[in-house]
Amino acid sequence: MKKAVILFFVSAMLLSCQQKIDKKDLSKINGYWEIEKVILPDGEKKEKEYKVNESIDYFTIKNSKGFREKVMPQLDGKYIVNDLRENLEIVEKEGDFYIKYNTPYAKWSEQLIAISATQLVLKNEQKIEYHYKKPIPFSVK
Repeated sequence: MKKAVILFFVSAMLLSCQQKIDKKDLSKINGYWEIEKVILPDGEKKEKEYKVNESIDYFTIKNSKGFREKVMPQLDGKYIVNDLRENLEIVEKEGDFYIKYNTPYAKWSEQLIAISATQLVLKNEQKIEYHYKKPIPFSVK
């Protein structure tokens, strides 16, 4: 009985720690994000090996629709942008938010796990979590 009570409280604490995302938080996705770490379904972390990411994700979303593109930071603080964009739409399903991507080559979705001014966590269909942080601008000017 004592073990059941402890298990109940631990489960309740874990569930209460999960961030509940509100629709008004979705605008925080806009902007530049770089991957800080990747967590595989078995819990193994794959930390980035480099201090500077060669590419950064840039999101633009308005009224639940927008795009994501890869940009490459340059030494002057600017970004090089290619012509490849992933169109996206944010949809809500049973209280959770998903980003549905669409390109001429593929369609996929990622669940929005957490969002703040400095953190973004997405989980793909293979249960891989991508933890993003805001990049620190740099320049050698």
